[in-house]
Amino acid sequence: MFSSEDLKCLDPGFFNIIAVDDYDVTVMSRNTGHYWYLHSPEYPGEGTAVIIFHKHKYSHPYHQHGRTNTLRQAVRGIKSHDKWKMGGKRKG
Repeated sequence: MFSSEDLKCLDPGFFNIIAVDDYDVTVMSRNTGHYWYLHSPEYPGEGTAVIIFHKHKYSHPYHQHGRTNTLRQAVRGIKSHDKWKMGGKRKG
């Protein structure tokens, strides 16, 4: 479950925030236009708190991109992915 403290790491300057609830976050990167769906399954004892899904365009299906322990780690991974995808350059 994502707390209000967790959700503070979603920078509206970096992300277009599409949807947020206690267990799910959907954002679009303003740099690449890629979509990210972050899900907190909260399975007891599983050890992974966030499953990361990704797609390149709105019309594409999501594919699993990875797993992290926190929403903050997922956001760092998305920012790193954007940096790699853009060759280290940021739009605008």
